[in-house]
Amino acid sequence: MVKKRRSIRRYQDRKVPREYVEKILEAAFYSPSSMNRRPWHFVVVDDREIIQKLANTRRALRFLETAPLAIVVCGDETISSAWVFDASIAAEHIQLAATALGLGACWGHVLDRQHSEEKSAEDYVRELLGIPEHVRVLCVIGIGYPAEDKEEHKEEEIMWDRVHWNRFGSTL
Repeated sequence: MVKKRRSIRRYQDRKVPREYVEKILEAAFYSPSSMNRRPWHFVVVDDREIIQKLANTRRALRFLETAPLAIVVCGDETISSAWVFDASIAAEHIQLAATALGLGACWGHVLDRQHSEEKSAEDYVRELLGIPEHVRVLCVIGIGYPAEDKEEHKEEEIMWDRVHWNRFGSTL
C-alpha cells in the first residue's frame, strides 16, 4: 500500500462516505506520539464553501478546489512540545488510510507559510475555522476519489545511496 500512496491533486465530484472518514480518523488516532500525549486535533471539512476558502489559504493549496473532503491537522502546543512531529505522523496515517480505501489524498502545508503579506496561512485557517490560539495548524489534507491516475512508486526510486550503515558514509 505504501507504494500506491501518491499525491493526488484532482478529485471526482463524489462524496466520501462517512464510514470512510471514520476509518481514516481511526488510523490517525492509532499513530504514535511523544510520550503518548496525542496532542492532535482534526477539523473535518466537507462543506464546499469552506473547502473553497481553504483552497485560497495559499497557492499550493489550490488543489483543494476539487476535493470533496479536507482534514485540517492541528496540534495543541500546550500538550506537547513535539506536537509538530506527532501531527505529521498522524497526517501520514491519514494519507495511507485514504489510499487503502481507494481514495486519493494530498498534504497542503500551512505551518510557517504565508496567506498574504499581512497574514500567515496558519492565522487564515485558524480564523476561518475558529481554531483556538494554542492549537497550531500543520496542514490541510485534501481527500477524495482520484480524477487522475498515477503509477505506484517504483523500486528504482529507492535512494540506497542515502542509507548509511553504522556510520555516515558507510553504505550497504
